[in-house]
Amino acid sequence: MVREMPGTASIPPEAVSRRLADVLAGTTYADLPSPVVTETKRAILDWLGSALAGAVEPAARRMQEVVAGLGTSQESTVFAAGRSSAAGAALANGVASHILELDDVHKGSTLHAAAPIIPAALGMAEREHVSGRTFILSIALGYDAALRIGEAVNPSHYRFWHPTGTAGTFGAAVAAGTIMQLSAAQMLDALGNAGTQAAGLWEFNSDGAMSKHLHPGKAAFNGVLSADLSRAGFTGAKRILEGERGFLRAMSTSFDVTRITDGLGKAWKITENCYKLHSCCGHTHSAIDIALNVRSQRKWSAEDVVTNVRDIHVETYGPGFEIVKEPNPRSATQAKFSIAYCVAVALLEGRVGLEQFSVERFAPDGVCDPRIAAMLRRMRVTVEEELTQKYPSAWPARLTLALGDGSRLSGCSDYPRGNPEHPLTTSQLEEKFLVLVGSRFGSDTANSALRTVREIEDCPDVAMLFPNVLPGDTEVQRQS
Repeated sequence: MVREMPGTASIPPEAVSRRLADVLAGTTYADLPSPVVTETKRAILDWLGSALAGAVEPAARRMQEVVAGLGTSQESTVFAAGRSSAAGAALANGVASHILELDDVHKGSTLHAAAPIIPAALGMAEREHVSGRTFILSIALGYDAALRIGEAVNPSHYRFWHPTGTAGTFGAAVAAGTIMQLSAAQMLDALGNAGTQAAGLWEFNSDGAMSKHLHPGKAAFNGVLSADLSRAGFTGAKRILEGERGFLRAMSTSFDVTRITDGLGKAWKITENCYKLHSCCGHTHSAIDIALNVRSQRKWSAEDVVTNVRDIHVETYGPGFEIVKEPNPRSATQAKFSIAYCVAVALLEGRVGLEQFSVERFAPDGVCDPRIAAMLRRMRVTVEEELTQKYPSAWPARLTLALGDGSRLSGCSDYPRGNPEHPLTTSQLEEKFLVLVGSRFGSDTANSALRTVREIEDCPDVAMLFPNVLPGDTEVQRQS
């Protein structure tokens, strides 16, 4: 039975979708507080690193081929693959953004907002030739819509649905609609048509399918489509969120409609953004951070870990465990969703980066490295109700290591590094960017791309920024 949370009765049910559209359509760049502009620029920087580096991955290449087959257009940039329509570029770049699992995340909504929202904004911004400030505004508003809607349906929504694909579709539509300067009535239609397309099921996780990457790409595509349809006069459901057969009731057993409207236009959700340092699912990150801290404090080598650690007990929260419970991954994708594997490599190698998920590390019967395999056999992962009660406002973990001498080491953390509670500086985000892009395209390209991001706010036409961000991108495509 659908259960409406306390407090929803204080807001007229028919007002929610319209109120959201009214506020979003009425907000200008001048309304953005300075910290919101700064955080939006940080989000763009972090997104661009994942999108550029991800653009040469096999899944991204397959999508680029499909997008090229949809028709020829010069509207917008497809990273490392030329040009396409705004919708096609949003689709391809959205897929590329999410592959490496280094894109941002938001705790309360459990949503990776950049991957669906910024590709939609960029595709549309290039097509419409808007300024960098309009681009920034569109992203800040897209985040606000997506994260608020994601919080409203979480945590029960997360049981079956991937919020990046579902709530992310609303954010992409808002970003695209902002760039198109939709009226409040048009924005409401865009939300209506976005909501009826919102999808993304967790079943991909059972076999490590590429569908997870499709979710933000399709959300970005659908967002552009929704905005275009609205401007053309194609109407959408006016009560898409709160209606009797709307998104909230269809997608959640415990929705809280007040999460959408509380502080709307005053409290900006993008300031709650979290940035990732490890190339894997965010539900593993608190445990990884603890493991890395223990290893660093003890000054262990991999051999020290194998020799000294007899038992590893990871305690986590229920909804996260359901996503990362794979005990012995058989592919790189499964490994990114295995808290056991991620903690093991953190202890052994002191890092959980791209190289820890190279395809040669895995075989049909599990991990190949005998030391990692040995650690996995010593690993226990359990769900603790005390930790589950903290989710989603916190993503907690506890780690206990039993050593060969009979002693125990333990640690706990509620928030991973990169969360607002343990923030990264802009310099640290830039370092992450340079390493990530430089590893794929060289330091010259990485530094050039970084300068491009720094120029966004004062750019008169976003279409000038990105077409040449990867010099010789057709050659990169042929080589990969």
